[in-house]
Amino acid sequence: MNEPTKRPDSLRILFADDEPSLQELMRLELPQMGHRVTVCPDGATAIAALEKDSFDCLIVDLDMPGLSGMQVIQRAHQMAPMTEAVVLTGKSSLDTAVQALRFGVTDYLTKPCKLSELDALLRRIAQRRELRRNYLSLQQELDRCQAASQLIGDHPSMKTVQQMIAKVAPTQSTVLIRGETGCGKELVARAVHQKSLRKESPFLAINCGALPENLIESELFGHLKGSFTGADTQREGLFESADRGTIFLDEIGELPLAMQAKLLRVLESGEIRRVGDNQTRRVDVRLVCATHRNLEEMVQQGTFREDLLFRINTFQIDVPSLRERISDLPRLAEHFYRRFRPEHASIAVPIAPETLDRLLEHSWPGNIRELANVIEHATILSDHPPLLPEHLPRHMMARAARPTAPRATVPMSLKEMEDIAIQEAVQRHQGNKQAAADELGISLKTLYNRLNERSGKKAA
Repeated sequence: MNEPTKRPDSLRILFADDEPSLQELMRLELPQMGHRVTVCPDGATAIAALEKDSFDCLIVDLDMPGLSGMQVIQRAHQMAPMTEAVVLTGKSSLDTAVQALRFGVTDYLTKPCKLSELDALLRRIAQRRELRRNYLSLQQELDRCQAASQLIGDHPSMKTVQQMIAKVAPTQSTVLIRGETGCGKELVARAVHQKSLRKESPFLAINCGALPENLIESELFGHLKGSFTGADTQREGLFESADRGTIFLDEIGELPLAMQAKLLRVLESGEIRRVGDNQTRRVDVRLVCATHRNLEEMVQQGTFREDLLFRINTFQIDVPSLRERISDLPRLAEHFYRRFRPEHASIAVPIAPETLDRLLEHSWPGNIRELANVIEHATILSDHPPLLPEHLPRHMMARAARPTAPRATVPMSLKEMEDIAIQEAVQRHQGNKQAAADELGISLKTLYNRLNERSGKKAA
């Protein structure tokens, strides 16, 4: 495969034709137009190439020995429906053109075609792909507007985070984002993507702790039809979907050891293999990871691979907790109020000073995510601004009302203290067990196990 100088409208092209002179011409001319090209002498070779790599455009001769060009197009449409197909043939026939269009062919050229015509055609294809990327970018922008927060804050620790993002974003380095649960690690990952050269391509996020172990490989790398029970169709994984973009693996410390080894292989080779497939496929993906765990301790315990840690920790960004930058809380609280009550965006003082005092006294174990939930709760109870202390959740009111005088306590075991902490977290999040698990820094499975143990004790 020839590697031309990369341009914004560069395409990855698969060219299939049985004429050696035309093959050699395309090997020379398509890179000169700024594209990467893989040349195949027949349909079977073209299908093998489609199974191994991803392409933006397929240019195929209709009349080839063995598999016809139309058969190649049909198979390409099944395997990679986003790949645009162009028919190149020496037989100018209306019937053939109609048949080609029926199978999703975007353009139809007759031999001999001028290179200028081919160049103009490829530019149109690149423009269409750019429009699709822009559409996806707009969707991502809407998602960001609905995110729990933005990178808001004047605290020195947040300015450091923003400086680190500005430094690493234009590079291709992998990034490891560390910080407590709910402190905004995904927002940092999105900021890295948006300031990178990949910003027009997909940003896909997945929480490694939220998927059953037997489905993680399929989610990341895809699968073939029939490769396991329930695999009724062929599926593209996140790494293929994010090609040329960024993948964000949240809570990478929850990734099972077997998947850690497979992820390391992908990072080192740039190739993925779908579940049930013997063929590898090349992908161009930037990886950003996040964790609230101490991965170095996990390495010592044998639950996280040291070589993977070295590979993902090329550049580290530490995100401060809300407690560490509590001076940013008033601004964050007002941001959330205006997001939940956009009709009151012009209100100068949306939150009463005594309410802010109460918020500043809170310890914020759930960080910014907890603050967003608290403000949303308060805006629901409040008919009009400003937010008052009585609009805050009951657990915050109860905490503020507790007497400060010391009281006699009965010694408790560590297990009993953990049980109380779990029960209080579930109550604070009004039964939302995933949110409680995130606050406590444990997996959802562990939370359920502890609650079941507690229920069993009560029943006994």
